Amino acid sequence: MKRIIYATLAIMFSANMAEAQTYTLRKCIETGLENNYSLRITRNREEIAGNNATLANAGYLPTVDINAGYNGSLNNSDSELRSNGETDEVRNSLDHTLNAGIGVSWTIFDGFNISTTYKQLKEMQRMGETDTRIAIEDFIADMASEYYNFIRQRQRLYNYYNAVLLSKERLRIVEERYNIGNFSRLDYQQAKVDFNADSAQYIKQQELVITSRIALNEMMAIDQVYTPIETSEMNIDIDSTLNFTDLWNGTLSSNASLLLASQNSTLAELDYKKVLSRNYPYLKLNLGYDYSRSKYDTNSYIRRSNWGGSATVSIGFNLWNGNRRREKRNAKIEIENARLQREQLELTLKADLGNMWQAYRNNLQLLNLERLNVVTARENHEIAKERYMLGDLSGIEMREAQQSLLNAEERLLAVEYDTKICEISLLLISGKIMDYLK
Repeated sequence: MKRIIYATLAIMFSANMAEAQTYTLRKCIETGLENNYSLRITRNREEIAGNNATLANAGYLPTVDINAGYNGSLNNSDSELRSNGETDEVRNSLDHTLNAGIGVSWTIFDGFNISTTYKQLKEMQRMGETDTRIAIEDFIADMASEYYNFIRQRQRLYNYYNAVLLSKERLRIVEERYNIGNFSRLDYQQAKVDFNADSAQYIKQQELVITSRIALNEMMAIDQVYTPIETSEMNIDIDSTLNFTDLWNGTLSSNASLLLASQNSTLAELDYKKVLSRNYPYLKLNLGYDYSRSKYDTNSYIRRSNWGGSATVSIGFNLWNGNRRREKRNAKIEIENARLQREQLELTLKADLGNMWQAYRNNLQLLNLERLNVVTARENHEIAKERYMLGDLSGIEMREAQQSLLNAEERLLAVEYDTKICEISLLLISGKIMDYLK
């Protein structure tokens, strides 16, 4: 049984350390920015918004239509002449007309509605760019979080592997002393239980490592999501130099969500201007050129052709439609709502930044404590191991020292990861998340 467990652990650890492509955080982000499906969809939507922001779509340019038609009629008729009473019979009389024309329709002025519509389309194009930026920044934050989670899970796997080795060594010592009668069967059984428990924990941790690795591959849109990868960093590197004032100033000037809220305010103001544009007259121009050719069987002439141009200028003014005052009031309310939403967002970001900053500072302090705890726990474990080898320490006490070391390492990893998540969140809120690409 022990041999099976040893072989299983050895195979899993060697497979975990097998040769694989090494990724830095920047390489992961760059690969994901290029291939990630969600980002590609977002960029396509941005491109659609850019395609819509044209003079023609706003109504600046005239419309040109060309038309052609054919009309044919086959008739039979009987006509009684008044002069002599005779009947004039016509059978299968074919008359047909062919016509073609081109027309130009152009709204020259409509109370600044066209110019305002064009400004709206350009603003929507900028909003599409901002949406893409938000998606990219969120992706970078998610990628960084998963990248460092993968490092954390790998480090946990390494800690559990060391725990298995320690339990294995303890089991070997107990087994040898049990065989010569220095230890009881209870000590031997307890050592086996502890070894099996540590082995099970290691096997379970292997699953978490693979899950995180698959998540990274999926975010990078790598087809073979099971492909082994390695990270260039073995530990979670913490940036302890962040400054709250710089972060808040960055939030006010660079936060993409705030920028999008400002663009929504601009869009609401343009909607109000479109309502006001109805207070002005409109001027429209229509031009046309037509040609027609007709052929008759029974008319006084056999064929006839007509051609020529036409021009129409129309001016108008809408006096009242019953809805203008309501639309004007609603447009003003939308401007106020957009302003309130931006102010609410700014307050929310300030609260989020403050809460995350406090968590970041607390975690930095905890980080120093947990590092000291790990050093102390390792020293205690070495002392306990020496006493255990001399027979001055029981198996339960040795196990407690081992668990104390593992727990200290676990807490340190947890604090390191939590501090990194705080750092990532602070950079995201302040609009500095792109620093990970530098």
